[in-house]
Amino acid sequence: MGRLEGKVAVITGGVSGIGLGTVELFVAEGAKVAVGDIQDDLGKALQDRFGGDVIYVHTDVTREAAIGALVNTAVETFGKLDIIFNNAGAGGDMSPMTDLGEEGFNRTLALLVNSVMFGHKHAANQFIKQGTGGAIISTASAAGLQGGWSGAAYTVAKHAVTGIVRQAAAELGPHGIRSNAICPGVIMTPIMANTFGVPAQEATEFEGYLSEKIGTIVPSRRAGFPNDIAEAALYLGSDGSDYVNGVLLPVDGGSTGVVTGPFSKVMIDSAAEFNKSKGR
Repeated sequence: MGRLEGKVAVITGGVSGIGLGTVELFVAEGAKVAVGDIQDDLGKALQDRFGGDVIYVHTDVTREAAIGALVNTAVETFGKLDIIFNNAGAGGDMSPMTDLGEEGFNRTLALLVNSVMFGHKHAANQFIKQGTGGAIISTASAAGLQGGWSGAAYTVAKHAVTGIVRQAAAELGPHGIRSNAICPGVIMTPIMANTFGVPAQEATEFEGYLSEKIGTIVPSRRAGFPNDIAEAALYLGSDGSDYVNGVLLPVDGGSTGVVTGPFSKVMIDSAAEFNKSKGR
C-alpha cells in the first residue's frame, strides 16, 4: 500500500518542475490530486494522463478567490482534503535592491507570499471543518534561510514564507494541522532557464551547464532535481511526519549548512557566460 493511500492532495504549480514531480510521486503512492496552475494545455494533458486520479483547475494563485475555488473543487471531486502543497512560484523580479521597483516587488510578493498565506487559510478551514487535521507543505527556499541566494524581492518573499509556516504551526497545531516548509537549493527546473533569459529550446543545455557550475561548490557535488523535492514533500504529507511541525527543511545538498558567499552571483555569472557563448 502506498504511503498516501486514500489521501487527497492539492498541489499548486503542479504541471511542471517540482510540482509535476510531486504529482507523479503522490499518485504513485496512492493519492488523488487536484492540480492548480495557469498552464492549461499542460494541465489538461496531465489530467488525461492520470484519469480519475488527477483533476486540473485553472488557478491564478495571486488571487485568494482562485485558491479557495481550487480547494473547494478538490473537496467536491474527491470528498475531502488531507494535504496542500503550496508550491506555485517563479523567480519574480530579480533586480538588486537598489534597482527594485514597487510594481516588481508587489508582483513577486503576490505570487510567492499571498499564495502561501491563502493556501494555508483555505486548507486550514477545510481541515477544521472536517475535524481531521491535515498537512500543509510550502515551497520556501534556501533564500528563505540566508541572504545572497537570489534577488532582493525573492529573498524577502521566501523569508516571509518561513514566517507563515512557523506562525501556522503555532496557530493551527491545536487543530491537528501541521505546517512545514521545504527549502530547496538550486533545483533544475524550466523556471531556471526562464529566469535568466535563456530560450526554452536551450533550457536542457543550460541546465546541464549550470548544474556543472553549481556542483563545484555544493557539498553533494550536484544540483538538485524535482524528485529530490518531491520525496521531501511525500514525507511531510505522509503520516510518518505526524510529529513534525513548523520545520524549515533544507533540501540543498548541504549548501546552507556549510557554504558561505553569494550563490546568486554564481548563478548570474554562469547564466551570463552561457548567454554570451550563444551570442546574446
